[in-house]
Amino acid sequence: MPKKPETRRPPLTGADGEVRQLTKADIARMRPARDVLPAELLAALPKRRPGQRGSQKTPTKKQITLRLDARVIDHYRAQGEGWQSRINDDLKKLTNSR
Repeated sequence: MPKKPETRRPPLTGADGEVRQLTKADIARMRPARDVLPAELLAALPKRRPGQRGSQKTPTKKQITLRLDARVIDHYRAQGEGWQSRINDDLKKLTNSR
Protein backbone atom coordinates (compact mmCIF):
# COMPACT_ATOMS: atom_id res chain seq x y z
CA MET A 1 0.00 0.00 0.00
CA PRO A 2 1.52 3.38 -0.98
CA LYS A 3 2.20 5.87 1.75
CA LYS A 4 0.14 9.01 1.78
CA PRO A 5 2.36 12.05 1.26
CA GLU A 6 2.85 13.92 4.51
CA THR A 7 1.42 17.39 4.42
CA ARG A 8 3.09 19.76 6.82
CA ARG A 9 0.94 22.47 8.22
CA PRO A 10 2.51 25.69 9.41
CA PRO A 11 2.99 26.06 13.17
CA LEU A 12 0.37 28.09 15.02
CA THR A 13 3.02 30.40 16.46
CA GLY A 14 5.82 32.26 14.76
CA ALA A 15 9.42 32.70 15.91
CA ASP A 16 8.34 35.75 17.92
CA GLY A 17 5.72 33.68 19.80
CA GLU A 18 2.78 35.43 18.18
CA VAL A 19 -0.15 33.22 17.23
CA ARG A 20 -0.96 33.39 13.53
CA GLN A 21 -4.47 33.79 12.20
CA LEU A 22 -6.30 30.46 11.94
CA THR A 23 -7.25 29.30 8.48
CA LYS A 24 -10.41 27.44 7.50
CA ALA A 25 -8.27 24.30 7.22
CA ASP A 26 -7.01 24.79 10.82
CA ILE A 27 -10.56 25.14 12.09
CA ALA A 28 -11.74 22.11 10.10
CA ARG A 29 -9.04 19.97 11.82
CA MET A 30 -10.11 21.04 15.33
CA ARG A 31 -11.77 18.44 17.53
CA PRO A 32 -13.78 18.76 20.76
CA ALA A 33 -11.80 18.70 24.00
CA ARG A 34 -13.57 15.48 25.04
CA ASP A 35 -11.97 13.75 22.03
CA VAL A 36 -8.39 14.83 22.73
CA LEU A 37 -7.96 15.39 26.47
CA PRO A 38 -7.36 12.62 29.02
CA ALA A 39 -10.44 11.63 31.05
CA GLU A 40 -8.76 12.75 34.32
CA LEU A 41 -8.29 16.27 32.97
CA LEU A 42 -11.82 16.44 31.58
CA ALA A 43 -13.20 15.40 34.98
CA ALA A 44 -11.28 18.25 36.66
CA LEU A 45 -12.60 20.93 34.28
CA PRO A 46 -15.65 22.92 35.38
CA LYS A 47 -18.94 21.81 33.86
CA ARG A 48 -20.54 24.80 32.14
CA ARG A 49 -22.95 25.33 29.31
CA PRO A 50 -21.46 26.98 26.20
CA GLY A 51 -21.07 30.70 26.84
CA GLN A 52 -21.74 30.40 30.56
CA ARG A 53 -19.36 32.40 32.74
CA GLY A 54 -17.95 31.29 36.03
CA SER A 55 -18.62 33.09 39.29
CA GLN A 56 -16.61 36.18 40.13
CA LYS A 57 -13.86 35.67 42.69
CA THR A 58 -14.62 38.99 44.38
CA PRO A 59 -17.69 40.75 42.98
CA THR A 60 -16.87 44.34 42.12
CA LYS A 61 -20.39 45.54 41.32
CA LYS A 62 -23.81 45.27 42.94
CA GLN A 63 -26.99 44.59 41.03
CA ILE A 64 -29.71 47.19 41.64
CA THR A 65 -32.86 48.45 40.01
CA LEU A 66 -32.60 52.01 38.75
CA ARG A 67 -35.24 54.04 36.91
CA LEU A 68 -33.88 56.35 34.22
CA ASP A 69 -35.60 58.69 31.78
CA ALA A 70 -36.29 57.14 28.40
CA ARG A 71 -34.18 59.87 26.73
CA VAL A 72 -31.17 58.92 28.86
CA ILE A 73 -31.50 55.23 28.01
CA ASP A 74 -32.03 56.00 24.31
CA HIS A 75 -28.91 58.19 24.28
CA TYR A 76 -26.68 55.47 25.73
CA ARG A 77 -28.21 52.61 23.74
CA ALA A 78 -27.72 54.57 20.51
CA GLN A 79 -23.96 54.42 21.17
CA GLY A 80 -24.04 50.63 20.84
CA GLU A 81 -22.98 47.68 22.92
CA GLY A 82 -21.64 48.40 26.41
CA TRP A 83 -24.13 51.17 27.11
CA GLN A 84 -24.68 50.09 30.72
CA SER A 85 -20.93 50.20 31.39
CA ARG A 86 -20.79 53.70 29.90
CA ILE A 87 -23.53 54.84 32.28
CA ASN A 88 -21.53 53.35 35.15
CA ASP A 89 -18.34 55.10 33.96
CA ASP A 90 -20.13 58.46 33.69
CA LEU A 91 -21.61 58.08 37.16
CA LYS A 92 -18.17 57.28 38.57
CA LYS A 93 -16.77 60.45 36.97
CA LEU A 94 -19.59 62.51 38.53
CA THR A 95 -18.88 61.10 41.97
CA ASN A 96 -15.08 61.33 41.57
CA SER A 97 -14.65 57.67 42.45
CA ARG A 98 -12.66 54.88 40.87
